[in-house]
Formats: sequence, structure tokens, C-alpha cells
Amino acid sequence: MYLSGESIVVILIVGLIAGWLAGKLVQGTGFGLIGDIAIGIVGAFIASWLFPRLGIALGAGMIRAILDATIGAVLLLVIIRLVRGGGRW
Repeated sequence: MYLSGESIVVILIVGLIAGWLAGKLVQGTGFGLIGDIAIGIVGAFIASWLFPRLGIALGAGMIRAILDATIGAVLLLVIIRLVRGGGRW
């Protein structure tokens, strides 16, 4: 698989937006710029694995990528928060 420079930039932008949105939705889980990008990218991988198995398809194009990655990142942050034992759950 070959990733061009543009596709890497798109992945980073989607990861940043998704990580930032997930950090805002799940209060108290800010990981900084690099951490938010990482959470967003891992969230995108989680969503791309989980959503087809559940038959979920949201939107199209870049909006779909951001929505999927954000939902996956929120799931990841909730799991991290539960494992750490922090928060008001």
C-alpha cells in the first residue's frame, strides 16, 4: 500500500479534528495536540473495524471520515477513562 503525502496530511487532519472533538465530548481527557491526533487516528481504526460489522454507515466523504473517527475516539476515551478509574461515572 502506498500513501502519498496528501493522504498522510488528510489522515492527520481527520485525526486532529476527531481527537479534538472527542476530547470536548468526553470532558477532562485532553492529551495535547499529538495525543489528540493519536486518539483520533486510533479512533478511526476502531470505527473502521467496528461499524461495518454492525452495519452502520454515516454520511459520505470527509464528513463520514470525521464522524466515524470521532465516534471511535469517544469510545476509546471512555474505555481509557474506565480502565484508569477516573471521572464521574
